[in-house]
Amino acid sequence: MHEVEIIYSGPKIPVPLSIKSSKDTYEILKEVYDHRKMDFKEMFYVLLINHANYCLGVSQIGLGATSGVAVNVKEIFQLALKSNASKIVVSHNHPSGNLNPSEADKSITRKIKAGCEALDMTLLDHVIITSGGYTSFADEGML
Repeated sequence: MHEVEIIYSGPKIPVPLSIKSSKDTYEILKEVYDHRKMDFKEMFYVLLINHANYCLGVSQIGLGATSGVAVNVKEIFQLALKSNASKIVVSHNHPSGNLNPSEADKSITRKIKAGCEALDMTLLDHVIITSGGYTSFADEGML
């Protein structure tokens, strides 16, 4: 008989990082994104957050091309469930430097939000970053 086991080793962040605003999220993301590729390839990340708003970890979900990145939504929720996250923030970059969300960005956000609601989780934000700044769906009232 085969057994499925979920194992999570816990956060490897020496000092827990608290997320209280989109600026806190942006500060974490600036350290995570590969700045050598920021203007050339789209990257998609998920921040896994506990009930007390501490970041448990960050994981890259996808690495794409200049004009898009494939997002495996199931992988986002696999990671969230495995880490016992109660909240998540998703993020991707726009190599073009344009901080405005595309229709595809809005669509994937709705899909992730619906998944969060089904799993009793909260999508705190979707942050789009460029080498020059960021846009927060939460700050813009788009969640």
